[in-house]
Amino acid sequence: MNLEFSPEEIAFRDEVRKFIDENYPKDLVGMGSREDLTREQFLAWHKILGKKGWSAPAWPKEYGGTGWTSTQRYIWSEENARVDAVMPLPFGVSMVAPVIYTFGSDEQKERFLPKILSGEEWWCQGYSEPGAGSDLASVKTTAVRDGDHYVINGQKTWTTLAQHADWGFFLCRTDPDAAKPQEGISFILVDMKTPGIEVRPIITIDGSHEVNETWLTDVRVPVENLVGVENKGWTYAKFLLAHERSGIAGVARSKRGIAKLKQIASTEVLDGEPLISDDSFARKISQLEIDLTALEFTELRTLAGEAQGKGPGPESSILKVKGTEIQQRLTQLTLEAVGNYGAPYFRGFPEDGSNEFPIGPDYAHHAAPLYFNMRKTSIYGGSNEIQRNIITKMILGL
Repeated sequence: MNLEFSPEEIAFRDEVRKFIDENYPKDLVGMGSREDLTREQFLAWHKILGKKGWSAPAWPKEYGGTGWTSTQRYIWSEENARVDAVMPLPFGVSMVAPVIYTFGSDEQKERFLPKILSGEEWWCQGYSEPGAGSDLASVKTTAVRDGDHYVINGQKTWTTLAQHADWGFFLCRTDPDAAKPQEGISFILVDMKTPGIEVRPIITIDGSHEVNETWLTDVRVPVENLVGVENKGWTYAKFLLAHERSGIAGVARSKRGIAKLKQIASTEVLDGEPLISDDSFARKISQLEIDLTALEFTELRTLAGEAQGKGPGPESSILKVKGTEIQQRLTQLTLEAVGNYGAPYFRGFPEDGSNEFPIGPDYAHHAAPLYFNMRKTSIYGGSNEIQRNIITKMILGL
């Protein structure tokens, strides 16, 4: 594997770096890992990229993608991680859009893809239910055909940022009598402003409102919003999850996180010496860097395969498992590094109406919330236990 950039790739990197430095919103620098942003903050960089034509690097060019090589996409990821950019949310760009341009009708492509590219419409995901998480085939939300509409009833949970969403993509059971539960599911696009939809907040342990319960009561959705073929939604769901898992790895951001961790460990003091001088702590950082480098090579091989026309395969499960484990270890080490400063954190600051001030240096203020929030990464997108089963069957042949 050649790891040296060509002169053309170096020129591309310089172009990307210059564009980011000149156009990325200054008030969002370093906020890419925050989950408590406003809708406008989440969409600000997306809309700038949409005007530039850079909001969906992985899309086919015919649908508005950039036509970049795998190396250029790697450079793009690295440069955005450099400023911890708030990237376009995956629900539209990386998840539902590939399903639409691969399996959707021409009318659906024309209607939805341009507004996903521009950031004009925000999407959420309706997969998990109270009794259907890792066992996604157990979804009970129903969609019953009534003339030119489906009538949807059920409950979804952990619908991330649904409080801001314009549209959602939902897995619904359209054939309750199917021989296998996977065979009776359909993939349906739902306007979140449709009567009968109620989004109820779930406040997480760090005090933030990121996820929700979504209740659907007699929600009428036009049949034209069915993607692909009725009862084949499981096929589209697996396709979508393979794309999601590849993106969850977050190699570039973990590299930036390790660099930040080293800075913190060089500042914090243990027994009169910088924490990074402690052999035990330095060993943990070194092992994390080694594991991340190995994961980066796996990501590069996956990108190279995609450049040759191969879609995300079981390699995405490896990226998901190792990527999320590294993210969790990184946030745990960061919390360990800031020590007591990580404990007295209060959601909200005085300007937001809180009476409590965070204590300690700025880099410690979000260490605990980020640590707690990242516990979810080994669960969503298909739990790591499920991913190990996929690896066992599809790669090891067991």
